Amino acid sequence: MSTPPYNVLFLCTGNSARSVMAEALLNVLGQGRFIAHSAGSFPSGTVQPIAAQMAREFGYEATLRSKSWDEFAQPDSPPIDIVITVCDNAAGEMCPIWPGQPVTAHWGVPDPASTEGTDDARRRAFRSAWMMLRQRIELLLALPLAKLDRIATQRELRDIGSTEHVG
Repeated sequence: MSTPPYNVLFLCTGNSARSVMAEALLNVLGQGRFIAHSAGSFPSGTVQPIAAQMAREFGYEATLRSKSWDEFAQPDSPPIDIVITVCDNAAGEMCPIWPGQPVTAHWGVPDPASTEGTDDARRRAFRSAWMMLRQRIELLLALPLAKLDRIATQRELRDIGSTEHVG
């Protein structure tokens, strides 16, 4: 008997770069074991072009859009199993009450959208954030979630967020 896919919600303030990149990464790398979503507390309304390009080049075919986390707190929303904040602002904000009490964790990632300078400098910042998120998502994929209880899952996910980026 197979385990139904885990619904994961990546949160950030603007939902324009880090959270949408995490959504794309997990949906591709998770190969159906996870259904990733992303949202923001104050969505910008647009996805950063470099983030969208990276997701497409990685093979993520779904349309990325900047949306409010309120979409996932509705009665008809998919049940969320895991909520991961990826920016420092969203980590300190009051999140909606998620039905089912999902496991939560914070994986702080520097904001590539705030990088100023040349196109090359901006692309390097996005690539760095992408690689940090990918490393953490690969650690998530290695967890035996079906064998872990809620407390162990939360501890493991929070430990992943404290993992230093290598490379």
